[in-house]
Amino acid sequence: MKSITANVTRGLVIGSRIKCADNSGATDLSIIAVKGFHGVKRRLPGAGIASWVICAVKKGNPKMKHQVVQAVIVRQRKEYRRKTGMRIKFEDNAAVLINEKGDPRGTRIKGPIAKEVVERFSTVGKIASTVV
Repeated sequence: MKSITANVTRGLVIGSRIKCADNSGATDLSIIAVKGFHGVKRRLPGAGIASWVICAVKKGNPKMKHQVVQAVIVRQRKEYRRKTGMRIKFEDNAAVLINEKGDPRGTRIKGPIAKEVVERFSTVGKIASTVV
């Protein structure tokens, strides 16, 4: 994965419930794994902004419900620090569904997304309405 310019605090762990910010059909997701996480024994894998996660769809339309999908975190409540010294936090935790190549499955993203996501996943930034 490509590196990002911010020092992201990992505010989400396995089992966290997050919103789906796109129009793919899912509404509520639960994190079941973090792709590329290398941690310490018995420590829960953490995820932050621009992390590639594997989720289970908890709520949504009947086709999407109970599926295992891949997503990227676009918003988190826990504040993180950018290299400029600015601290960023959002009002909710949200993700966007992606495919195996990293391209978004939906065609529209609701709400703002972090600029660190656009650095790592440029195709997600193309369909975003607001980049913060």
